[in-house]
Amino acid sequence: MRNLKSIALALVALASFTVNAQTKKIDVAKSGIVWTGKKVTGSHTGTIKLESGNLVFKKKLVKGGTFVVDMTTINTTDLSGKGKESLDGHLKADDFFGVDKFKTATLTFTNISTKNKNNYTITADLTIKGITKPVTFDLVVNGNTATATVKVDRTKYGIKYGSGSFFSDLGDKTISDEFELEVKLAW
Repeated sequence: MRNLKSIALALVALASFTVNAQTKKIDVAKSGIVWTGKKVTGSHTGTIKLESGNLVFKKKLVKGGTFVVDMTTINTTDLSGKGKESLDGHLKADDFFGVDKFKTATLTFTNISTKNKNNYTITADLTIKGITKPVTFDLVVNGNTATATVKVDRTKYGIKYGSGSFFSDLGDKTISDEFELEVKLAW
């Protein structure tokens, strides 16, 4: 009987959270991600599109979030012509993100610390190439938009091409292990 009472209380608590929580679906057409990858001789930037996403609010505070990124939309924006085609192709290949096999990447919030009403520190599970690792970043909410800068160590996801951490004598062909994502969300 005690177990049934515990289960009933848990269901009531879950129902209460669901009733009080609001899920805001991300407008992927108004949202975007700009990536920056660095190497010894410079950097490259580009875009990648969200496939879907949502933020969960309770009493106007962020309480959850899940996102799916369409990895097939990797697009270099600082190059044109053959250079752009070459880099886009290489980033989509198995050396990097292997988009033929891994068409999406996902991010799911696992812990949210409120800094103040509109600023949060988020820890999330990021899955790239089927490998899930935690990432931590700050999220700023302003009305119906949110922004975040997420730094990702690509080697944690098996992406070691050109990494000075794994290969010696790369010289000026060394690529930074970390890349940065500037995320803008709208709903």
